[in-house]
Amino acid sequence: MAMQINGNYAYSGTDYAERLQEKQDALKAEKAKEANKGTEAKGSGKLSGTQDEYIKSENSGKASAGLYRVGQDEDGNRKIFFDDPKAAHVDGKKEPKPEKCVGDTNAVEREIRKLKEKKQELEQQIQSASGDVKKSKELEKELAQVEQELSQKDNDSYRRQHTVFSQTK
Repeated sequence: MAMQINGNYAYSGTDYAERLQEKQDALKAEKAKEANKGTEAKGSGKLSGTQDEYIKSENSGKASAGLYRVGQDEDGNRKIFFDDPKAAHVDGKKEPKPEKCVGDTNAVEREIRKLKEKKQELEQQIQSASGDVKKSKELEKELAQVEQELSQKDNDSYRRQHTVFSQTK
């Protein structure tokens, strides 16, 4: 079987490449048309409006939207600062003056002083009642109770627990 080929062999490669490119362009155009038809059908139920868009922090200004912001400390180092939304300076109001509290331990000191005086008094009564054994034992028993109460109350933790605090302006 004999075959006859007409044409120039030098242009056969470029003709094939051009035809292939034209087919691909036609397929892309058909797909784009189908995609447009699909979005038109879907888009009819949607409202056209603004969409969210990312804004870089350099363009948005210095104010941060959150509670934390990055800033520089006294030495120029980067540091994270906390902006309390409940603070008065955020609302533009003046900052309230801090309240001062005063602790008063006078009542506790008075109670301890009375116990020490009672202890001294009982020791003196025990020395003066050295002849009466029964009275001496009762006084020693009472002295032991006073010493026990004094050891419980004459310390810093008892003073802290029974301190009375009052506010001053």
